[in-house]
Amino acid sequence: MGRPKVNSKAQQELDKAEEQFDRFSQEVKELSSAPGMELPVEEDEKQTKASRKEIRNANDTYLKPKRTIYSAPNPKTGKPEVFNERYREEYERKKKYVKFIAENKEIIGETICLWTKPFSGIPAEEWEVPVNKVLWAPQYLYDKIKKCRYTRLMMEDRPTVAGEGMTYYGQMVAKSKIQRLDVYKADDDIQVSICGSNF
Repeated sequence: MGRPKVNSKAQQELDKAEEQFDRFSQEVKELSSAPGMELPVEEDEKQTKASRKEIRNANDTYLKPKRTIYSAPNPKTGKPEVFNERYREEYERKKKYVKFIAENKEIIGETICLWTKPFSGIPAEEWEVPVNKVLWAPQYLYDKIKKCRYTRLMMEDRPTVAGEGMTYYGQMVAKSKIQRLDVYKADDDIQVSICGSNF
């Protein structure tokens, strides 16, 4: 659509507003993704109420990917993506199956749908994870679900000096982290290794 045609004074004001907007956007980005930012994760109760005995006696449900997509060859070289053997040991550890219970905190009871690709050189996998029941799945799926959180930003009503004698009220601050999907080990002392694809 392009910029509107305006006189030079109006253009200066537009440039100033754009610069302020860019600065605000950068501040929000820094607030939500600052490395080492130690914000508390909001606590809430587990949805799944099961005793240790019920968990131990639950039917073993092993998850497999709904769909697997292999990477296309590199368009420049024509060669497929290759697994870096330096990460073999970590990959072997991450693909071991663990017993866990997943919970959807945003839409209670809804199946979790997500993709994983923990290492370069292995295919991307689509997963459908039933919630509030005991499951077996790879450690890397567990880790992916555990990372599903976001930062809650709030506006504090305090004056902020923006330069050139301008003062505006309201500053964005990061208040807490919200765990939108959660997962916890159903039995920490049980782990099995399921033979997977060799890459």
